[in-house]
Amino acid sequence: MKKRYLVLILVILSLVSIFVGVKEISVRDIVNLNSSKIEVIFLSRVPRLISVIVTGASLGIVGLIMQQITRNKFVSPTTAGTEDFAKLGVVVALMFFTEAKSIEKMIIAFLFALIGTFIFMKIINRIKCKNDIFIPLVGLMLGGVVDSISTFFAYKYDLVQNIGAWLQGDFSRIIKGRYELLYFSIPMLVIAFVYANKFTLAGMGEDFATNLGVNYKVVVNVGIVIVALVSSTVIITVGNIPFLGLIIPNIVTIYEGDNVKKSIVNIALFGGVFLLACDILSRVIIYPYEIPIGLIVGIIGSVMFLYLIKRRGVYGS
Repeated sequence: MKKRYLVLILVILSLVSIFVGVKEISVRDIVNLNSSKIEVIFLSRVPRLISVIVTGASLGIVGLIMQQITRNKFVSPTTAGTEDFAKLGVVVALMFFTEAKSIEKMIIAFLFALIGTFIFMKIINRIKCKNDIFIPLVGLMLGGVVDSISTFFAYKYDLVQNIGAWLQGDFSRIIKGRYELLYFSIPMLVIAFVYANKFTLAGMGEDFATNLGVNYKVVVNVGIVIVALVSSTVIITVGNIPFLGLIIPNIVTIYEGDNVKKSIVNIALFGGVFLLACDILSRVIIYPYEIPIGLIVGIIGSVMFLYLIKRRGVYGS
């Protein structure tokens, strides 16, 4: 995948995204300085565009990190229970901290996501069978248990409608002032780039990484913190977008290989392109109504997940 092609596609889709929506906006409106249309662009369309790109790039990269530190191509925040623990954190925040601001809810969700990811890592470290399919199934089962707990408390405390907003990824509510938490993901992406080579070595196993002078446990812990923080900020801001962190790294590494330093930029670009294309599709498929993007990505992601399992089964484990 050539970076220049991905950048070109991203620019084209970004321009399309600006002009797609319930309120019709044309180039003439911008040229004529139509104040109401320009206000819509800067209050809604641009924040939404930034949110989509940052979310796509962030989830793609944290998916790559998860796959490296677990040495499993089918592990991601979706299949490791990270997102489910973050949602449980949201439930706890709504139960006990009703007046909490978004950043405070994000911190609680982050702590739960961090704890949940550590639990998943502890579980798989104790499992002797490291089968490619078995490990993500363990994560899905762990996530299912945590999701059931979240649902139980949501029903008990009459929070079902509130939690429903977090369960389905949706960019339609993104406006200026409601997406800025996603900026916390950007320094995490910078740290991921700095640690890229170390993540590559960590993906080769603890003994190999240690022999090359890498503190394996520190690298894994840094990766877990990045994954938990990015997942929690996305959950709080736009909701749950399943399988994105699984399919994006897999598609890119098929062409680029497992060198994180080499593939990380392409994964960020492709993540932004893929999610932006899904976002545009969600707005036009039943125009003027909108389908939650979590549903679009969930359908495509689950199909791709099955394809990757089949491909892995055919060509080796």
